[in-house]
Amino acid sequence: MEKNLWKHILAVKQQSPLVHNITNYVVMNTTANALLAIGASPVMSHSKSEVKEMTHISNSLVINIGTLDEYWAEAMVMAAETAHSQHKPWILDPVGAGATSHRDDLLGRLLSYQPHVIRGNASEIIALARVNKTATKGVDSTASSDEAIDAARSLSQQHNNTVCISGKTDIIINQQQTIFIHNGHLLMTKVTGLGCSATAIIGAFLGTTDNVTEAVAAGMGLLGVSGELAAKQSAGPGSLQMNILDKLYNISEKEFKDHLKISIS
Repeated sequence: MEKNLWKHILAVKQQSPLVHNITNYVVMNTTANALLAIGASPVMSHSKSEVKEMTHISNSLVINIGTLDEYWAEAMVMAAETAHSQHKPWILDPVGAGATSHRDDLLGRLLSYQPHVIRGNASEIIALARVNKTATKGVDSTASSDEAIDAARSLSQQHNNTVCISGKTDIIINQQQTIFIHNGHLLMTKVTGLGCSATAIIGAFLGTTDNVTEAVAAGMGLLGVSGELAAKQSAGPGSLQMNILDKLYNISEKEFKDHLKISIS
């Protein structure tokens, strides 16, 4: 798999997939810039009058429920339904899953349209799978990645998809294998929206390959390595955010392959 990941990174740069994002107010600018930096073409559209058409013309769909309201919830359902009916790849970011009944009700509706990928922190994945009760503090995780493995496996089996647990170690699970990516840096937790950026970046890779699991691994690996390298020249979270964008844009094959720490079981 490791040999294929760089090919996927190049494919995004060459093909510039159109990624339809229905995401949250906090991270729109951050995620759009991350997509542009890797070579993708972002569109942020949540109008119910156009989400079906926008999903139709896009290469992939990203749904992030971070800053939720009733209007956006309906737009998300419309887009997910369209992606499902047209066999369009899409990824769900269940921000704050378990925090309120409104979020959980919406997530139940969205899951019925079979997202190709679910990416969240450990607490969100556990809440989404309903296998355990766990505290959700804002959008931060109160559980470690390995605590959510059983929940992720349950989700993957139920929806026949790939589940990514973000954390100190990123864990990618499908019905055949479990992948561990040991990249990133603690300073990344001080910049809002990097998890959401990971979701959007995965969305870009979904738009260029049919191999869903490799798309997730390429996206998480790219952001993790870029964050790790960027942290080395950053004085704090402000410069880190800028340096990550630069590294996403100019990372070399040698940098990526030399620093990627991935294992498969």
